[in-house]
Amino acid sequence: MKRFFTYGAKFLPLIALCFGAFSAQAKQFRIPKNAAEDTDRIMSQKYWDIWNEDVQRKIDADIEANRKADAVVNVGQIKDGTEVVVEQISHDFVFGAHFFNFDQLGDPALNAKYKALYGSLFNSATVALYWQQFEPQPNRPRFVSEYWDEQDYWNKSESPKTEQHWRRPAPENVVKFCKEMGIRIHGHPLIWDNRYWHMPTWLFKDCLTDPSEREFFDKEIIKKYPVFGNEGIREEYTETFKKMTPQELSAKLPVFAENLNKAFEKRVKELAEYYGGEIDSWDVVNESSHAYGKGQFQEAKDCALMKIWCGIMPSDFTFKAFQTAQKSFPESVKLNINDYNMKPAYRDQIRELIARGCKIDIVGSQMHLFDPKTSKAIAEGKIPAGVNPENVWETMKLIDVGKPIHLSEITITAVDTTERGRMVQAIITRNAYRLWFSIKPMMGITWWNVVDDCGAPGEPSLSGIFTRGMNPKPAFYALDELINHEWRTNLSAKPDADGNVKFRGFKGRYRLAWFDKDGNEQFKIVNVK
Repeated sequence: MKRFFTYGAKFLPLIALCFGAFSAQAKQFRIPKNAAEDTDRIMSQKYWDIWNEDVQRKIDADIEANRKADAVVNVGQIKDGTEVVVEQISHDFVFGAHFFNFDQLGDPALNAKYKALYGSLFNSATVALYWQQFEPQPNRPRFVSEYWDEQDYWNKSESPKTEQHWRRPAPENVVKFCKEMGIRIHGHPLIWDNRYWHMPTWLFKDCLTDPSEREFFDKEIIKKYPVFGNEGIREEYTETFKKMTPQELSAKLPVFAENLNKAFEKRVKELAEYYGGEIDSWDVVNESSHAYGKGQFQEAKDCALMKIWCGIMPSDFTFKAFQTAQKSFPESVKLNINDYNMKPAYRDQIRELIARGCKIDIVGSQMHLFDPKTSKAIAEGKIPAGVNPENVWETMKLIDVGKPIHLSEITITAVDTTERGRMVQAIITRNAYRLWFSIKPMMGITWWNVVDDCGAPGEPSLSGIFTRGMNPKPAFYALDELINHEWRTNLSAKPDADGNVKFRGFKGRYRLAWFDKDGNEQFKIVNVK
């Protein structure tokens, strides 16, 4: 049974206070927009040559065409000369971040600052539902928060990054906070073929119910069962397994194959049954195009099992996951496919799944600049070191299959902890966000690690928009300026003779306020599409 609670109205002023304090400091940062403004020569001339005036004009024109709409709102008959105040109160476009460090920062004040970003800077939160940490023991999913999810536990933890559930809070409190704040929720992920970070350690053993298959598996397939550590799940396979075909594997392990397929189906159905339409969208399958591009799905055609880069999976698991998800979740829930592999194989995989009847509502795309050296190379104007306009335009065209695109995971790393190194991150961020925002099929952008030194092992410690002590970095101010100022429409307009207020603004919800003939304040909420 679900448990519901509310954070209450008293939390809202705290959020406003925290975010107001961030924004109040913005004046000290001026993010250069071009070479002329870059008087400190933070970026090289080669960088600014890439992001030249022609590129910026195209971005501006595409933003105007793709992100804005014309509106006509009738406010009735009012006194001549009366102005109507038009205020945008929310965006249709998704500006998100993962919410993996909920209550985990070791201090209530830091946690409050972290939460303050959701509902102010970010209107969407990606919630961690990785199978291993969500269900560390079979048939005991962690929907509900326990003592080890509370602030007090993390405040006392001497080594939080070594905890198995670091960055994996039980979803209850996270989802309820988001619902309270009116924040869009994105679940990540339902199915992922990654044995290191997603699949439970108990899964294989739990599915080996036939004694003879268990004996064969222990002798001929696996040298070391999965064990979870700070570097994820590791396992070892025999040389015999490596030489086996999917057909041979499936023939030797029919009961295991049936149980494994049922376990995957149960995973999807269980989450769908619990959440229904509460979570707005899901990454149904994460990062499967690598195996598709290598032909591993085709190799296992008509088999019960398939072999992938890190072990064994149910055959055709992407198709099966989408089929189960679209039958189990309400129609209103958006079903995403997600990947880092921006190659033709990804596009071809999506087209094939759609042709087979899969409900793919949104295409996820990732962009991680994990190495500070890459950010330094970008600042020096080196191509193809990372984000540049031509590369982005080509990539977005490649994966455009007629579906909205969600840039679902992005990382832009500071060069170092110096002011200059952080400004490099801010400038790259500003230009990249403007470019992504301008692209027609793009529906959202989600920043990955919000806070420095809070990423997974192997991820950079400098990729946050805040320091570990929740002090804003220039990249935060770059995003705040874009999201809450440059891309938010606020104006005053006089109605025409028929009482129509006409304006052009960024797509989203608006509040129109005015005084009627009797001097009473009136307002209307409208959506501009």
